[in-house]
Amino acid sequence: MGLKDDLERYREVGEERRQDLTDFIQYGDLGQSRQDSVQIPIKIVDLPEFEYDQRDMGGVGQGQGGQPQPGDPVGQPQPDDDGDEDGEPGEEGGEHEYYEMDPEEFAQELDEQLGLDLEPKGKKVIEEVEGDFTDITRSGPSSTLDFERLFKQGLKRKLAMDFDGDYVREALKIDGWGPATVFEWARDQNIPVSKAWIEDAYDELDADQKTTWASIEEMTDNVEPEDTATRIRREGVEEIPFRREDERYRYPEIEEEREKNVVVVNIRDVSGSMRQKKRELVERTFTPLDWYLQGKYDHAEFVYIAHDADAWEVDRDEFFGIRSGGGTRISSAYELALARLEEEYPWSDWNRYVFAAGDSENSSNDTEEHVVPLMEEIPANLHAYVETQPSGNAINATHAEEVERHFRGDNDVAVAYVSTPEDVVDAIYEILSTEDEQ
Repeated sequence: MGLKDDLERYREVGEERRQDLTDFIQYGDLGQSRQDSVQIPIKIVDLPEFEYDQRDMGGVGQGQGGQPQPGDPVGQPQPDDDGDEDGEPGEEGGEHEYYEMDPEEFAQELDEQLGLDLEPKGKKVIEEVEGDFTDITRSGPSSTLDFERLFKQGLKRKLAMDFDGDYVREALKIDGWGPATVFEWARDQNIPVSKAWIEDAYDELDADQKTTWASIEEMTDNVEPEDTATRIRREGVEEIPFRREDERYRYPEIEEEREKNVVVVNIRDVSGSMRQKKRELVERTFTPLDWYLQGKYDHAEFVYIAHDADAWEVDRDEFFGIRSGGGTRISSAYELALARLEEEYPWSDWNRYVFAAGDSENSSNDTEEHVVPLMEEIPANLHAYVETQPSGNAINATHAEEVERHFRGDNDVAVAYVSTPEDVVDAIYEILSTEDEQ
């Protein structure tokens, strides 16, 4: 194994040591990632360097410009570009790189960690594709002939038609019995032999053979019939009686590919009460949800709405950093969300998710009189509200409780509570498991 192979192996080890997904969601630096690329830190293993053995201080091959000191790296000395000659070991943090994960891989791993298996619903057929060869027809090209089925049908017929010919011949040797009597006897014994076969077999017998047995009782006392299985094991099967009616041809099942479009409306409170810790908890909850849904759907679009007493649309970067100083009227965000969805994302063509987050503080009666009716008016796969209260519930922080109380028992509304980063994964599970139950 060469040095290049060693380096690649060290890289593999580093990737295996990437930060656990749960820890990354709760404590990791989400800002290093993009909407379509999740960057998870990994600790890079220190690579080996060649150094002089401290015991080897001299001898043949010693350089002319002075004796190397123990620990000096082999090779030509390099200038110190940054001029930092006085640093002490351990002053700098460990080197980090990033394991890049696309949203689809992120969604798959999150499903595994949380025990979910959310199957997104398609909205409209975009194409019909050929699936597995599971359907059967009576005609088709010879290359699609289901030979296994043909063989089984022929073998069934072979077994159904099989009989012990030697046993029937012994019946023809009964004194006074002819082909007609043997044929009637065979029918009573459920022996599937034709009258023509019996007549041919009778003609092949010598005259003295036709009086071998005095009666049917004497014949059966002296001759034992042989079952089909024993006979086939001994003699094998020489031919299979195939028939045209047994032929079946395989053709692919036609499957409908449905376009899995999703629009995710993210709503967050940016009023004066939303301090830094609350904003961070919103980011830690919404960012993984964005990655997850983007990884689950063929085409995902996102709408970001910020609100205080009024609501306005922002881009993704601004959504997680914006702050206002106004009051709070959550219904303003749902009014804007309803208008945007009805205008560009009709329910007949789009899967919809409406996620909102804040500290549950809202203007008087706004939740009951406006937000709840608006949530009922907006058809969606899932509505969710995430309360972020690092210090526990404030006296007037009742929005989450009111929503939860009103929609209790509904399988398309989820409410989650996040007080610390440790609550984030549980909140994500609460939201996604509600969707999974549908």
